[in-house]
Amino acid sequence: MSGGSLIAVMCIGQLGNLLPHVTLSANLAQHLMPAWGLSAAEGGLMASGYAFGYMLAVPVLTTLTDRIDARIVLLCGSMVSGLATIAFGIFGQGFWSGTLIWSLSGLGFAGAYMPGLKALTDRLPAGDPSRAVTLYTSSFSVGVGLSFLVAQVLADRWGWRTAFYVTGVGPIAMVIACLLMEGHRPAPRTGRLLNFAPVFANREALGYILGYGAHCFELYGIRTWLVGFWTFVVAHQGAPSWLTPVVVSFVFAVISMPASILGNEAALKFGRHRAITIVMITSACVALLLGLSATGPAWVLALLLVVYGLTVPADSGALTAGMSAAAVSEHRGATLALHSTVGFGLSALGAWGTGAALDAAGGPQSASGWLLVFLVLAAGIASGPLALRWARRHQERAAA
Repeated sequence: MSGGSLIAVMCIGQLGNLLPHVTLSANLAQHLMPAWGLSAAEGGLMASGYAFGYMLAVPVLTTLTDRIDARIVLLCGSMVSGLATIAFGIFGQGFWSGTLIWSLSGLGFAGAYMPGLKALTDRLPAGDPSRAVTLYTSSFSVGVGLSFLVAQVLADRWGWRTAFYVTGVGPIAMVIACLLMEGHRPAPRTGRLLNFAPVFANREALGYILGYGAHCFELYGIRTWLVGFWTFVVAHQGAPSWLTPVVVSFVFAVISMPASILGNEAALKFGRHRAITIVMITSACVALLLGLSATGPAWVLALLLVVYGLTVPADSGALTAGMSAAAVSEHRGATLALHSTVGFGLSALGAWGTGAALDAAGGPQSASGWLLVFLVLAAGIASGPLALRWARRHQERAAA
């Protein structure tokens, strides 16, 4: 399979793997919280179960790709993710069962996303892989957009359980992609499986990893509550009939793909640290504007969300490509594992933390609640440039 065909197959497979990704978040505020009597903090914690399950499994599963063909891990993870999503539709009955099952879905995705990136980079020809990595990571946004769209349309017409049944079938696309790929045998490895000491010693890679954590905190926080926020806007400020939560969440997610690609191109042209820092500071400012404008006209909030939909993901491809380029080849799997562990650990914190903030300031029907949510998101992403600066200072001291 040629490099171009491989990238296309992996991106299509990832779209299938991501179909379940925000099925819970897309239905949290409108369906699950009312049906199960959940607070915003409980809803956020249940949504964060996905990221928590991912965080627990990804160190082992991604590091394992340094020892066995990443395609095997990718195949198994995709199947677990799909089956767990279907199980949520069958067995989900409340907070505890929902959190447990959704954590299993996240655990399966831990064997799908970064191992998928490893399977891709292992099979690419020699050269700069940053554009291929960015295409793979940016297709994440299209998959999330489809997940928002399909999950809400199905739930509104046939109930939220149907949304889980149908989106759970999506990972079959990656199973087929795995069967189409040629095998790859990694070089023999010895020593402990979970050995992150070389990764912590790699300050350049560590800076990108911590920056990615800040990005994930913001990204997962807004994805968890985007539908709930726009539902608040429609109820209190009104909006054109066509500007529904389905449309807003779909557009917000899909525009992330060109934003991520352009962000990486800017990083290649102007310098990775500089480009990422500018994007993160801009995103924090937009989040503050959204919070302060929560009771403003719907068209103003819609425009701000479009801008936010561009700034939130614009650093993603650049951060992941920077981490991949900085990783030492023999420890690439461990570097990817730490990248995902930090990223999804802070994703879980972002989903729960924003939900707790919403409860603390008045709940989903309160403008002050949404102001605090966006203040929390702004603070989270503003920590990213600090991490990059810390890593650069350590590199400069080492060079001196």
